[in-house]
Amino acid sequence: MRTIELRPLTAEGFAAYGEVLAFPDEPGRVYFERALANGRLDARASLSLVRKPPIDALPLQARVMERHEFSSQTFLPLGPARWLVVVAPHLASGAGPDMTRGEAFLVGANQGVTYGADVWHHPLTVLDAPADFAVFMWRDGTSGDEEFVDVGPVAVALG
Repeated sequence: MRTIELRPLTAEGFAAYGEVLAFPDEPGRVYFERALANGRLDARASLSLVRKPPIDALPLQARVMERHEFSSQTFLPLGPARWLVVVAPHLASGAGPDMTRGEAFLVGANQGVTYGADVWHHPLTVLDAPADFAVFMWRDGTSGDEEFVDVGPVAVALG
C-alpha cells in the first residue's frame, strides 16, 4: 500500500489544486478569488455548515476521492481545528484520480482551502476533536454536482 506523508499546507505547495485561505496578519481584508469557479449557468451558490467528528487515528486509510467537475469547493473552519486535505491530479486517461501522484497536507488551525473545479480530493477529514466548517460551492441538483470514486486504499501518515 502506498503511503502519502502529510506536510504543512502552504499556498505554493497547494497552488496546483486551489487556494489556501488565511486571515491577514494586520487589520484589513484579503480577497480569495483565484480558485473560485462555476462552470454551469443554472447552478446556484450554496453555503452549508458541517460538523465533522475526528478520525480515530493516523494513518488514515483513504479509500474514496471526490471531485466537483464544474464547481470549486471552499472549506473554512469556524474555530481552531486541525484537519487534513488529500488531493491528486487526474490520471492520464482522465478516468479518475492518479493516487500515485497524490499529495497530503496538514492544515493549520486558522487556514481554509478552496479546491479548484474538477480537483480530486478526499472528503473532509478532521483530527483531534469535532470541528465545524462553512462550505461554499455551486450546485444545480444534478449528478454533475459531485462524483465519488473508490481508490486505494492509500495510507496518509505524519512524516
